Amino acid sequence: MDIITFGISSFRIKGKSASIVTDPFDSEISGLKFPKTEADIVTVSSDLPDHNHTASVSGDFMVIDGPGEYEVKGVEIIGLAHEKNIIFLYKIDNLTLVHLGDLKEKLNDKEKETLNGADILMIPVGGGETLSAETASQVISQIEPVIIIPMHYKTEKLNSNYAEKLTGVDLFLKQMGKEGISPLPKFNVTRDKIPAEPTIVVLE
Repeated sequence: MDIITFGISSFRIKGKSASIVTDPFDSEISGLKFPKTEADIVTVSSDLPDHNHTASVSGDFMVIDGPGEYEVKGVEIIGLAHEKNIIFLYKIDNLTLVHLGDLKEKLNDKEKETLNGADILMIPVGGGETLSAETASQVISQIEPVIIIPMHYKTEKLNSNYAEKLTGVDLFLKQMGKEGISPLPKFNVTRDKIPAEPTIVVLE
C-alpha cells in the first residue's frame, strides 16, 4: 500500500483493490494546488471547503461523508460521528488505518475502544480549529498506533490567511521527542513491514 499527501488532511491511499482519497480541498481556499488524481472512494470528514471538495477528484468514485459501516471494492470503512466531524477507520490490505479529520479534542471511551490499536494514524497536529501538538500527543496515547502520520499543520505552500492560526509540524515532533525527521514523498507499507516500535512518518 502506498500513501501520499496532497496537503492539509488530504491523502491518497492506494491499495491492491482500491484507491482512497481523503478530504479533498478547494485550492482557492488553501493556496495549494490539488493534483489530478483518480479514486474509487472519497471520504469527507467535515462539510468545509478544505475537506469536502470532491470536484477536485476524478473517476467513478463513491463518496462517504457520514457515520456508518461501508464496504467498497474490498475496503471496509467505519465512520464515527464526533460533533461536526467524521472519524474514519479503514481496513485495507490487511492493515487498519484511522483518519481523525478535523478532530478538536480527545476521544471519548467508545471512540477509543473502536480505534485503539490501529496500525496507521493520520492525526491533525497544527492547532487552530483542530488538535494542538500537545493534545495530539494525548490522542496518540489513547489509540496507541504503530505508525503516526501528522496532518493539518502550517507549511510554506499554504496561503497566509489559511495558515495564520496553524503551527508547523516541528512543534509536534518536539512534543513527541522526535525532532529532525526528514519528510518523505511517499510511504509504502505492507503487513510484514509494520515496524516493531511506534514510528512517525512525515509526508511532503
